[in-house]
Amino acid sequence: MSEGILALLAVIPIAAIFILMVGFRWSAIRAMPLAFFTGLILILFVWGTPLKWVLASSLNGAVIALKIIFIVFGALTLLFTLRESGALAAINRGFKSISPDKRVQAIIIAWLFGSFIEASAGFGTPAALAAPLLLSLGFPALAAVMVTLIANSTSVSFGAVGTPTLIGIGTTLNTPEIAATLSERGMEYGEFIHQVGVWTALQHALPGILMPLIMLVMLTRFFGEKRSIREGLAIWPYAIFAGLCFVVPYVLVAIFLGPEFPSIIGGLLGLIILIPMTQAGFLVPKKTWDFPDRSGWLENWNGSIEVKENTENNMGLLKAWTPYMLIGLLLILTRVRFLPFNGWITSVKYVSPGLFGTSVVTEFDPLNIPGIMPFMLIALVCIPMFRMNRRQVGIAWGEALKRIKAPFIALIFAVPLVRIMMQSGINPHGYLSMPIAMAQAMANVFQGAWPLIDPFVGALGSFMAGSNTVSNMLFGLFQYSIADNLEISRIIVVSLQSIGGAFGNMICVHNVIAACATVGLVGVEGLLIKRNLIPMSVACLMAGITGLILVMVLGERLF
Repeated sequence: MSEGILALLAVIPIAAIFILMVGFRWSAIRAMPLAFFTGLILILFVWGTPLKWVLASSLNGAVIALKIIFIVFGALTLLFTLRESGALAAINRGFKSISPDKRVQAIIIAWLFGSFIEASAGFGTPAALAAPLLLSLGFPALAAVMVTLIANSTSVSFGAVGTPTLIGIGTTLNTPEIAATLSERGMEYGEFIHQVGVWTALQHALPGILMPLIMLVMLTRFFGEKRSIREGLAIWPYAIFAGLCFVVPYVLVAIFLGPEFPSIIGGLLGLIILIPMTQAGFLVPKKTWDFPDRSGWLENWNGSIEVKENTENNMGLLKAWTPYMLIGLLLILTRVRFLPFNGWITSVKYVSPGLFGTSVVTEFDPLNIPGIMPFMLIALVCIPMFRMNRRQVGIAWGEALKRIKAPFIALIFAVPLVRIMMQSGINPHGYLSMPIAMAQAMANVFQGAWPLIDPFVGALGSFMAGSNTVSNMLFGLFQYSIADNLEISRIIVVSLQSIGGAFGNMICVHNVIAACATVGLVGVEGLLIKRNLIPMSVACLMAGITGLILVMVLGERLF
């Protein structure tokens, strides 16, 4: 079978997701099972992948889906615990005291707080924490999810303490052939990965500085009373300043410290700089922007979760924020690899033998799942901290449990679909795996202009796999090989892959489903993907143009 036909067949499950969710506005609960069975038929009867590999990959995907469900459940449990205790009301008062402007609140929470959480834990955690927080401040549920997903982009390449770069790219390209090539160039492999991180940060800079503004333009265009981008553009000096607050330390840390800390330090320093400057009124517009009256909200703006303020107590702001501070502290302590805590929590792990006689293994490391540790742990700590009674605890945990049914159904089909597509390369015909077949077809079409398209391949990987790390694992070697064949900078091309994977988080099916679940939205996943395709495409195009210029200017002077 020709590569072109193979690529067209490979795209059918992905096209099915887009057509059903974006075109027909199906919910993920309906679309994902159909897409899964479509992919299953192709893999069994066209690729001819042995049944045991399909079963092993599906089971592995189901375990990964379960981990995502734990993140959603933990985030919901924490949200409802804070609501029932009165802490959420205090946090709301605190944010309103910084600024009542919803555009400012979106930047501080979704862009900076979300980036800090992404840097610490990754894997969909920012949307699970930041979206409910915005909901509690009076954001429509749909708006809260949209801006949180857009904001969770620039930080992702160095999320989870550098995992997409160090693991996603670092382990994938660590082959004897590449090591030998680097040795001929007088470069050690560690230096190569460091340079990939440096150029990832540098090429993230322009879209990163503009990302808060892009986010606000989307917010006012779809959720403002006037449905105008002008209300988003009106705050451009503040938005650009917020972008710089994160991006400047982000780039400097990538250059001088490495891939582990750009997003952590960028998010933390950004909050430290921006909050007091905002309170001082620096670049904050005099005219406050807010959503229209609730009576004018469209039906699909609202989720099934209502965050009502508990006004029975007047909790102090420091005490109310303590759970989030503990979460940030625990995430850093347990994810930074040079401290012993990471080894301790990852040692509690079950690793299966090869599933169904294949080399596919699955692992379950409960303490390393953010939904369990720290989300659920801190939710338990909140009980004595806030002196909650049995009724309050029962409401919080019971409501969280009721909310996870819909995302569970969607994810239990979505993640296994990705895993079987990734394993489709194991077949008796010697066919490329489905993701590589799609990417190879794109490479054949664009050739010398490849850097322009490169980020979109990374985004495709994240859309499918739900993770920039997995996208980099999936396409990292493929991207390196294209750069090698075209004799252009491997560092630039590989870094563009990671950048595109970060932007793909905006439309990643897993993240969209999980984030919607935390605010009680069902059936709008396709609408969110359709809208977020706009900022994702703009950001990928900016990165692609930058990469193309760099490749043309630098040639092979940069390996």
